[in-house]
Amino acid sequence: MPGPKPLDPSSSPRAMLGAELRHKREEAGLTQEELGSPLFVSGSFIGQLEAGTRRMQMEYAVKIDEILATDGYFVRNCEAAKKSKYPDHFAEAAEAEAIATAIREYAPQLIPGLLQTKAYAWAVCRAYQPTAPEEVIEETVTARLERARVLDHPTTPLLWVVLDEAVLRRRTGGAEVMAEALWHVTELIRKHRVIVQVLPFSAGGHASLNGALKLMSFADAPTLAHLEVLNASKLEDDPATVARHELTYDLLGASALSPQDSLALIESVAEDYAHEDQP
Repeated sequence: MPGPKPLDPSSSPRAMLGAELRHKREEAGLTQEELGSPLFVSGSFIGQLEAGTRRMQMEYAVKIDEILATDGYFVRNCEAAKKSKYPDHFAEAAEAEAIATAIREYAPQLIPGLLQTKAYAWAVCRAYQPTAPEEVIEETVTARLERARVLDHPTTPLLWVVLDEAVLRRRTGGAEVMAEALWHVTELIRKHRVIVQVLPFSAGGHASLNGALKLMSFADAPTLAHLEVLNASKLEDDPATVARHELTYDLLGASALSPQDSLALIESVAEDYAHEDQP
């Protein structure tokens, strides 16, 4: 059986922390299960920490320093890693997204962050925070656009999105902003950088009526499911729970339009918005 994939500690603070955790655990002669037992977590969870797909929480850092006799190393670095440009409820998911090899997402209300234009992102952030200072909105928008740079790589991650038709019809920021945002999505589709399907209103009830869903796959760690509601989110790694969410996504894709028909619909709606701006 092949050993774990070598980590690149320079890729992110979490990768650095994970590489050191693996080194210190192996130096102590412990398996992932043996280290996880006194932490009341599974061996696979320790593997996720080592792979950098999960953020180390302070309660685990304290115990790990004690078990591995690392003189407060993990506590110090865990504290430093807590500083994030993303909201607290979303930071761990954003960091996992950055190292995922594949992302599958169902968006029921808005164009996903990885596909947003600056004007669209600004309209969304301003709607979320109607009284926030301009500099706060600017910082949030900048962080969101930086997330989208993962798509600068020609093939990784694979991004497959199912957009509810409501995403196309919800006039976020006005007709001009919507036209630009949808053209941006179609450009990425035509460049074969993303796969997009539209779940039409005619599909009726579907498997994810409760809200948004994101599945993130990794080269050397189990798939994570990310569920998000207003100012709160949750990462799921329980295999049975993740499998259920994967089935949900498969059902959404089966109910959605084909990629070709989806592209045609998105372009048609973009044209409608563009024509609204013409005298």
